[in-house]
Amino acid sequence: MNSDILINNLAGLLIITSVMVIGTRKAKSAALLYSLQSFVLVLTFVAIAKSVDATELYHWSITAFITKVIALPALLYYAFSKMSDPQADRPVVHFGWLIPIAGVITVASFLAVESVQLPLVEHLKPALAVSLSHFFLGLLCIVSQRNILKQLFGYCLMENGSSLTLALLANKAPGLVEIGITTDAVFAVLFMVILARQIYFKLNTLDVNQLTSLKG
Repeated sequence: MNSDILINNLAGLLIITSVMVIGTRKAKSAALLYSLQSFVLVLTFVAIAKSVDATELYHWSITAFITKVIALPALLYYAFSKMSDPQADRPVVHFGWLIPIAGVITVASFLAVESVQLPLVEHLKPALAVSLSHFFLGLLCIVSQRNILKQLFGYCLMENGSSLTLALLANKAPGLVEIGITTDAVFAVLFMVILARQIYFKLNTLDVNQLTSLKG
């Protein structure tokens, strides 16, 4: 039971760090906060692995630490260092609205998983709700940001949510599957950063509202 409480509490920290990632106006700070969230996710993996004795999840924790805590944040931090557009850093949704919206998303996710009857997550429904809410938090990040690069964090939040779902429901899946899912995120973000770079050097902007210049 103590391990279940630890897992659920760590999942709660994921919600807090997600709101911080979405709400911060400084892009570099968002990269550092995403690294912090990913570190909390890795700790959650370790807690789950210890709780259910899943050796495979320990291996995934190591891979997730390398890719999510170090590689992805470093890649995004470097991209923000090379591409800057203060005009695009202004969010579409004010931070004051993000907290209640995130709260509604979280509560709705808790209600959605309340009826789920799976022995594997009987005492981990809060963590399962967090994993579900991260899909919608990722969407919130995408629609609330004007900066193309900051929108990438929306994808990263979604990916963290899906990783937590997998850790909860398929924690003894073959290590190759788990590692493949984690490393796939790195290549996806790398591709999107390259695309954003082409847009930036072509139009000298990272503001999605300015991309109508591409028409024609």
